[in-house]
Amino acid sequence: MGFTWYSGPSSNFPPMSEWKSFEEIFNINKPQMFATGDTGEDIGRIWNAVLECAKIGVEERVIFCIIMQESTGNVGVQTTYNGDGHATAGLMQADGSPGFPGQHGLSQDQITSMVRAGTQHFKQNLIQFGNGDNADTIYKALRAYNSGSVNANDLSDGIGATASYVSDIANRLLGRLP
Repeated sequence: MGFTWYSGPSSNFPPMSEWKSFEEIFNINKPQMFATGDTGEDIGRIWNAVLECAKIGVEERVIFCIIMQESTGNVGVQTTYNGDGHATAGLMQADGSPGFPGQHGLSQDQITSMVRAGTQHFKQNLIQFGNGDNADTIYKALRAYNSGSVNANDLSDGIGATASYVSDIANRLLGRLP
């Protein structure tokens, strides 16, 4: 399929009405998760964790697309380090998240703990932009999640981070694969 490049303000990005359902996005991405070495149980537990953590007040499709962007759903993803030298671990590569590098066949508690850490971090980004459940707020919060800073006139201005981050997640929300 391939990704379409989006840039500029949030109004240039796909509206929520065009996003696929959580189930559709999840199923489209299952082969990529299996390719990481995840077991069927790991993948089922990611589903459970996303639904549980969405109760924090974050759209489940957004949580899952962050997971796919950050780790391809690999429960054993390696820990990375942000520009400040802080470890960013787990499925959502979040500061303060537990990580289980190289491991698969994790418990529901282990998987949920990773998704909870990333979702709580993202929730703070949503709050920073008014906590609305709308595309404008979500896209700005995604830019902040990736780079810590936001140029609202161009959400593809990575400000030192991944320029395509918001565009990539927008494509994932449409059910596209990279």
